[in-house]
Amino acid sequence: MNQAMRRRGGQGNDGEAGFTLLEILVVIAILGLLIGLVAPAALRQLGGAKNSVAKQSIERISSILDLYKLDVGNYPTTEQGLHALTEKPGGVTIWNGPYLKGEGVPMDPWNHAFIYRSPSARRGHEFDLCSAGASGQAGEPGVEGTICNP
Repeated sequence: MNQAMRRRGGQGNDGEAGFTLLEILVVIAILGLLIGLVAPAALRQLGGAKNSVAKQSIERISSILDLYKLDVGNYPTTEQGLHALTEKPGGVTIWNGPYLKGEGVPMDPWNHAFIYRSPSARRGHEFDLCSAGASGQAGEPGVEGTICNP
């Protein structure tokens, strides 16, 4: 009787039960298919989250620039840049900074510097504050992938 059980796949009482190579390959194939279907959706969500964080960061820095303007009387020039929020620029008498916590100017979610321009190149805006997006290429307002202050 023990020999008959061994001929059927070794599922006797002798403790030699296990998975066949075919069963393991089927499980690996199913896991590969699941990863192939789920991973792209997860990566799309991650990209969307970074865009959302960039928009929120731009709005927060824009509010800080408004505080700077209330104190100084105007927005920092393009040459002064966002560094005027952390270090007192030359020629400015009333400066109640630093306006940003931490060291240095914040980076966008892709670890690129924000693009700041004052006066704005856009009609109806006093300054441009943009992120070049995932590409990191110096984006101009209105260019696809560039995220700017509204």
